[in-house]
Amino acid sequence: MPDFSIGVDLGGTNLRVAAVGRDGKLLEKVNVPTRTELGPDRTIDEMCGAIERVAATHRESGNFFGTGIGVLGIVDQETGKVRKSSNYPGWEGYPVRAAIESRLRTSELLGKYARVVLDNDANMAALGEQWLGAARGVPNAAVITLGTGIGGGIVLNGKIWMGMNGMAGEFGHVTVEPDGVSCGCGSRGCAERYASASAIMRMARQAVATGNAPGLALAAASDTEVGAKSIYELAMRGDLPAVEIFRTFGRYLGIMLAGAVNVLNLDMYVLAGGVVGAWDVFAPAMFEEMRSRSLVYAATAPENPLRGEKQTAAGKTVVTRALLGGDAGLYGAARAAEMGE
Repeated sequence: MPDFSIGVDLGGTNLRVAAVGRDGKLLEKVNVPTRTELGPDRTIDEMCGAIERVAATHRESGNFFGTGIGVLGIVDQETGKVRKSSNYPGWEGYPVRAAIESRLRTSELLGKYARVVLDNDANMAALGEQWLGAARGVPNAAVITLGTGIGGGIVLNGKIWMGMNGMAGEFGHVTVEPDGVSCGCGSRGCAERYASASAIMRMARQAVATGNAPGLALAAASDTEVGAKSIYELAMRGDLPAVEIFRTFGRYLGIMLAGAVNVLNLDMYVLAGGVVGAWDVFAPAMFEEMRSRSLVYAATAPENPLRGEKQTAAGKTVVTRALLGGDAGLYGAARAAEMGE
């Protein structure tokens, strides 16, 4: 079996641990239910136990390079502490990396292989997509995840760009509407308030409240948990209020991307998350906005950007869809450990 590293994706309710070979082959993946609200000590014990079990399966057959861990929140790269995370109560200021390394060093199996790379989950996902996914072979790319909010990571020359202190890539908090909806970050009009899954739901509720969206109202009445997918299905059937929601979503996403293209001038921008499944509905408005707001994009747009595929023509700015799904962070974390990021 090949040399390998361990990738960890710590969610709010599930801990996923994977062994990944240096060639990118997934050797093993396990899911462990966890309760981060019980505090870091318990979660770290569960995490390290899972890391030991997975590593033990493969350690005798190949060299082990260490563990990469993606967490929800802002990570201080110098101290290895989680600076801010609304998903992990009691974790702010906790020396997460040092605690994990200390716990692994006591392992008879992993003692001298206790190197840990800790980073934001969006950065890990970006590295995963650049290594094995949509941006494979592309040295400079940004990966933007459209979920409840908007996460992002930037890879330059094959390495995560941290910025001054690990806080680079906050695409979700770029202002797209100066006097817009209040955001949890303290600002107003942030991109994630207009171009995320939660934004789609907010717009749907507003449409229903007007009394002029019977299709959306019927969907909400039959399913109180109606989500972006249901709204997308309505849009695909030609429901005009649903179509307009995705056009608005695409427009604001295009505003955010146009700014990113103007500032960064990267080869590729990869969109991830479940909402990307509605590409056919929102992408036309997104690209129209990008062309009108970014001279750089207008000058470098591919001939057929709506294909959403990797296009290899030099000098083209490609916006495409992610390929690795929810496993991007696992692959990226394993890659970060192998690289010693």
